[in-house]
Amino acid sequence: MPTATEITDHLDRLLGVRDFRDYCPNGLQVPATGAVQTVVTGVSAHLDLLVRAVAAEAGLVLVHHGLFWRGDPLEITAVKYRRLKLLFDHDIALAGYHLPLDAHPEHGNNALIAEGLGGKDPQPFAPSEGRDIGVHVRFDEPGLTLDELTARVTDLVGGRVPLVVAGGPERIRTLGIVSGGGTDFIHDAVALGLDAFLTGEPVERAYGIARDEGIHFLAAGHHATETFGIRRLGDLVAREFGVRHEFVDVPNPI
Repeated sequence: MPTATEITDHLDRLLGVRDFRDYCPNGLQVPATGAVQTVVTGVSAHLDLLVRAVAAEAGLVLVHHGLFWRGDPLEITAVKYRRLKLLFDHDIALAGYHLPLDAHPEHGNNALIAEGLGGKDPQPFAPSEGRDIGVHVRFDEPGLTLDELTARVTDLVGGRVPLVVAGGPERIRTLGIVSGGGTDFIHDAVALGLDAFLTGEPVERAYGIARDEGIHFLAAGHHATETFGIRRLGDLVAREFGVRHEFVDVPNPI
């Protein structure tokens, strides 16, 4: 069976992590000593997920939001201690993939959302730390109504109805997508003349921007829009290395 290092080395190359400047480490964050028979994937490395990983007898946990972030306290806090202790006590490795997983043109969150919504001709946009992390797509003529796009988004994220600000045209022919906390990339969508913009987590100023700039704004949940890439990584690892994969979706309304 493979080691966590063998698996994460493969994912590092696949996602091109060295090409990104991020505000967290990408790749292996917590090593372990044993071989990996089960990989658990999830969005964020909090206790609920790690407890479920222990129950699944995981040897490796893959997440989008890892344990270490720029601006965090430098000392090991009580919360971080509890998370790390679970991993150490059960010899579980943990790896995180953030911007590289948002940006990947085939396996990334935004590419998979675009595909799931029926978008055509995905093109990169929305630069972050020098790399485009989002995609914009078009829809076949005559385009979608806002209600039709909202219904597609709702189905894609498992029935959760997105927050919608109606500000754009009657027919939506172009859409920008940046998963997670991507509200401010609405300015990039406006600059491209897109009809609508989809992200995860909204901020208050999005309402005024959408209404004043003439673009539809949809926010489908930070967590809900970032389940796609990490689940795909688990499936790829299972196929490549012959391990078991379990995606653990800990409900998160944000």
